Amino acid sequence: MEKEITGVMIYYYKVCTRKLWYFYHEIQMEQTNENVAIGKVLDNEAYSKEDKHINIDNVINIDFIKTKGILHEVKKSKKIEDASILQVKYYLYYLKKRGVLGITGKIDYPLIKQSIEVTLTKEDEENIEAILLNIRRIAEKDIPPDLKKKSICKSCAYFDLCYI
Repeated sequence: MEKEITGVMIYYYKVCTRKLWYFYHEIQMEQTNENVAIGKVLDNEAYSKEDKHINIDNVINIDFIKTKGILHEVKKSKKIEDASILQVKYYLYYLKKRGVLGITGKIDYPLIKQSIEVTLTKEDEENIEAILLNIRRIAEKDIPPDLKKKSICKSCAYFDLCYI
């Protein structure tokens, strides 16, 4: 049975297709990773007055919606900002496909007190549709994609799995 493509999978696709494959196949290493733990603390502490974790169809999990029509994603740092932007664009795409129109996104970085606006264009929609096909192709393989060493590998929850 084919799984729904989640926002996390879209994020992992941009970060590392090997990590995406592991995650899709339910090989999860996040439980013991310090960076993930820091992110969870930040998630619990930042914007604590907001109604958070809006789960839609177990596919997208919006951190919170503060102002009507603006969904928020909270991130620890801008280190992998392009993946965060793609994740929020996927949220907007997913909602649009279900008839929710006229919304935008915002990525909040509470530790550096910054945020960026995210909108969805027709070009973004076409790109996301191509990415969804690519994710399906990656997921249906019997083994993970080849290792591609990146600067972020050292802080990845899957580091030991890839390198040891």
